[in-house]
Amino acid sequence: MTAIGHDGGQGGRGDGPGGTITTKVPARLDRLPWSRLHWVIVIGLGTVWILDGLEVTVVGSIASRLSEPGSGLPIADTQVTGVAAALYVAGACIGALVFGWLTDRYGRKKLFLITLGVYLAATALTAIAFSAWWFFLFRFLTGFGIGGEYAAINSAIDELIPSRYRGRVDLVINGSFWLGAMGGSLLSVLMLNTNFFALNVGWRLTFALGVVLGLVILLVRRNVPESPRWMFIHGRAEGAGELVAAAERRIEDETGRRLPEPDQAITIKTRKSTGFIEIARTLFRAYPRRAVLGLALFIGQAFLYNAITFGFGSILVQFFDVPTGDTGYYFAVIAFGNFLGPALLCRLFDTVGRRVMISGTYLLSGVLLFITAWMFGNGWLSAATMTACWCVVLFFASAGASSAYLTVSEVFPMETRALAIAFFYAIGTAAGGITGPLIFSDLTRSGVVADTALAFSIGAALMVAAGLVAAFLAIPAEQRSLEDIAEPLSARAAAASAHGPPGG
Repeated sequence: MTAIGHDGGQGGRGDGPGGTITTKVPARLDRLPWSRLHWVIVIGLGTVWILDGLEVTVVGSIASRLSEPGSGLPIADTQVTGVAAALYVAGACIGALVFGWLTDRYGRKKLFLITLGVYLAATALTAIAFSAWWFFLFRFLTGFGIGGEYAAINSAIDELIPSRYRGRVDLVINGSFWLGAMGGSLLSVLMLNTNFFALNVGWRLTFALGVVLGLVILLVRRNVPESPRWMFIHGRAEGAGELVAAAERRIEDETGRRLPEPDQAITIKTRKSTGFIEIARTLFRAYPRRAVLGLALFIGQAFLYNAITFGFGSILVQFFDVPTGDTGYYFAVIAFGNFLGPALLCRLFDTVGRRVMISGTYLLSGVLLFITAWMFGNGWLSAATMTACWCVVLFFASAGASSAYLTVSEVFPMETRALAIAFFYAIGTAAGGITGPLIFSDLTRSGVVADTALAFSIGAALMVAAGLVAAFLAIPAEQRSLEDIAEPLSARAAAASAHGPPGG
């Protein structure tokens, strides 16, 4: 073993795995004030959720158009909402796991550029689909890229954003999915209007616009740095120190004030990679309570969302006589309510605390959905009041669901972070995209009020159960360093001297 030495508050001397270093990089990152750099990170990395929301909503909205004669694609609408949707979900699950492992091994930046590239290429090729098999293939690959984005992006965001802002930033970014959903719902109304675009052109342009948005994001993303936390653990301590030092200089120039000295160091043994066995042992043997928490949060929110959103269109049409062409407007209202939850409640996750807010949003949304099911079962709701009830439920549920991603991205050691996110995302996505529809499809489409009320109650019960788990197991991670929440596997000491050499 070679001793690389202390970083002197900067980052470490010498590169290559296998050595031992003491670094203040985490403390230096966490003490940074909000700056232009952090806006670049949020815009470059966080906007991918808008793309995901756009993708999912647009495909559901254009299903009927694709099946019409003259659309240029010989496919049935049930194939779009069934086979293509299932392949997108499968691609997202597999992509999350594959790219999650690669992200932990080869770095955040390299992978968040590759995953966006996969998304852009697959979406562009979907736009020129000429047969069902082509459409299916590139829907799978689009999901593959999006799933990889979740693992690469969440890990990078949490490692680059200062600890006191981490919760609110993570929630707003994950909640921005619903801005994409709202935009996709309204965009489909315009793009499918044959007064503006031909039958076989409008749906293709919706995918092309997703590519344009993705290219803009890619241009910004190129300016987002690699995670210094990942770099020093993988033997690139000097480069990590240089990145942080450059950020410190820019911030001091912006503010005209010198940054305070970092007060905590960590000693680690550098490594090249972490094996699957060690990752699995860490998640389920070293942190079993946190693993149970992650599973509960992801499965609970997946079932609640499927209980509402899977059949919302058919519920409005069957029970409230809403014209099929108008359901997109109702969905846009629901999506806006989903975005408002994380946007307005996010600050409380960093101030009131994780445990209170996570358990509170899960429990409250579940109870409110029980009340909605009861009111619906008694025939007391109209299309407008039903939509209002959904908005209130999802205002809290969306904040809770976003906090599930926050939780699994901050409560496990850094070496396992991306794959941990991928694992829980894959479980939640599979539960929501496979098990959920199998349970809820017949209930919400049967035309029987009691069946739909039962679907709501199942989702509500699982959300309440997850809230109770969070009340006992949630980690008070607010405003704490990631290394304090979960010591890196490579750490020799979670905190060294509180008074090291001057930094920055």
